[in-house]
Amino acid sequence: MDNLHHTIAAILDELETKNAVRDATLARSRTLIRHCANSIRAVHRGEFADAEDLLQAARDVAAEMVRDLAAYPDIYFAGYTQDALKELAEAHITYAIIANKPVPTPKELAVEPAAYLNGIGEAAGELRRFVLDCIRRGQVAEGERALEAMDVIYSHLATVDYPDAITGGLRRTTDMVRGVLERTRGDFTTAVRQDQLQEALRDLERKLGR
Repeated sequence: MDNLHHTIAAILDELETKNAVRDATLARSRTLIRHCANSIRAVHRGEFADAEDLLQAARDVAAEMVRDLAAYPDIYFAGYTQDALKELAEAHITYAIIANKPVPTPKELAVEPAAYLNGIGEAAGELRRFVLDCIRRGQVAEGERALEAMDVIYSHLATVDYPDAITGGLRRTTDMVRGVLERTRGDFTTAVRQDQLQEALRDLERKLGR
């Protein structure tokens, strides 16, 4: 029992250090998520240069966070850490698709496969917003391109058939994407048909006015 005091003291020191790392990770994850959210907002405003700057800031924070967690895999794989990295993937994928750039890989973003796949799914929700904005602006071709990207995303996610413990709950994300895709396709089809009808009516008015 003589060495128990020293053993417990050493354990407490280790836990204190680990808790400090956890606190720092939580703070960084919040900063990372904020940068990602702001970058997505910039993308929807068409401010791609600002979005790129915010994505770079997000990558810098993510790199620091991951580096400091090298000795703490349990914290690295904790929900709050992986959720933040999922947001990183979502923001980059959203930017890439809307700006018509190459979609980055998990390796390029330094994120785990599960976080990447869930990030792709979340990006589909942002693409729905973009499609609806295109409809309002009358940009049918751009809206159709984004809708096709949503369809591709769902087609790929639907092929991933592994336990949620491995994929980070991807099945739920895939179900969400399916619902978002169906609603968006319906909204887009309705808008296109309305435009076609209005154009047909204008043609008729021009013919009758001759």
